[in-house]
Amino acid sequence: MHHGPGTARSFLGAFLELYARHTDREVWFFPPAISFTTVLDLVRGRPDLGAGVQNVHWEPKGAFTGEISVPMLAEAGAKGAIVGHSERRHGFGEKDDDSGKKARALLDAGLVPVFCVGEKLEEREAGKTRAVVQRQLSVLDGLPAHQLAQLVVAYEPVWAIGTGRNATPADAAEVHRFIRGRFETKGVRGDDVTVLYGGSVNLKNGADLLAQPEIDGVLVGGASLDPAGWAQLVSLPVN
Repeated sequence: MHHGPGTARSFLGAFLELYARHTDREVWFFPPAISFTTVLDLVRGRPDLGAGVQNVHWEPKGAFTGEISVPMLAEAGAKGAIVGHSERRHGFGEKDDDSGKKARALLDAGLVPVFCVGEKLEEREAGKTRAVVQRQLSVLDGLPAHQLAQLVVAYEPVWAIGTGRNATPADAAEVHRFIRGRFETKGVRGDDVTVLYGGSVNLKNGADLLAQPEIDGVLVGGASLDPAGWAQLVSLPVN
């Protein structure tokens, strides 16, 4: 919940002065919905940049005051939306099935769900990381392989978000391999699955995380709010 339209315009203005086009990566912005069109207008003409929103509803229309539908997103020019972020799951009570319905609605419209999974601290300490991630991904069972390959999965251990703690690169890579393996059982080549890491990613740990072959990119929160630091972070070498 940062950057209204005016501050988003200032942010993008500063960022674009610092960040030249990179042909080996894409950078997507997920601002609050009220700032989405401002961000989209500023990144037009840059094929390496994109914009989406932080949440979406699965119904195409109706009496769902305060929600945004997938057809609205498509009309506005969004590339996709974040689905099942830990704050939606644990702060707002979003259920696994809700996340699944949102992802399916986005895929059916040709948009990209950034589908978040991850365990809480007590689940990690109990050795349940894989079981939790598998349960969260199971709502996608039954989707055809070509749609599953369009997903972006973000592994964001809940215990590492906004706490200053983060999984080691090796720990993160292990969960990423598990996620790829699960998609392979559904007929999707592991290399066709995009898996990001999110969990207190910053300039100090970003390079080590991105050096892991299993980590395709990062989903960044607080460290993305400063345009200069963000331009540096998204310029880091990738594996």
